[in-house]
Amino acid sequence: MTDSDKLPLAVFDLDNTLADTAHRQRFLERSPRDWDGFFAAAPEDPPIPEGIALVLKSAEECEIVYLTGRPERCRQDTLAWLAAQGLPEGRVHMRRNDDRRPARRTKLEILKRLARTREIRILVDDDELVCEDARRAGFTVVRASWTAPSATLEVAQEREGRT
Repeated sequence: MTDSDKLPLAVFDLDNTLADTAHRQRFLERSPRDWDGFFAAAPEDPPIPEGIALVLKSAEECEIVYLTGRPERCRQDTLAWLAAQGLPEGRVHMRRNDDRRPARRTKLEILKRLARTREIRILVDDDELVCEDARRAGFTVVRASWTAPSATLEVAQEREGRT
């Protein structure tokens, strides 16, 4: 076991935690929702300074893990965005392309799996339901409340299982 295997984990969501999705909400406001357009615009997300600062501070004592509801098909764009922001490398857990379960279920499942072998020092996520369920399960949670809540994105996360 290496020293990095002993570090606690700091787990960060991406959308509206580290990446500001406001500019691409328009793709979800039409009917039918344009999911391809929504995810294709993700590389243009501006970074959220509060989230970026918290990742960098957490990296001083923790291994960083990214936990997103984005589908696996967005992996290359996501890795490029993280690198472009100068964020620490870390494992990126993404939703299977065909997984439509609510974000709170998929994320909690992954958190519990990670917690079997490592201490999770903190989870940072903007989704209120993800945060509530993680707290109930015993995790330390910081709710990323530094962007305006989006009812459209909440529906996408919880009812449509898309992000």
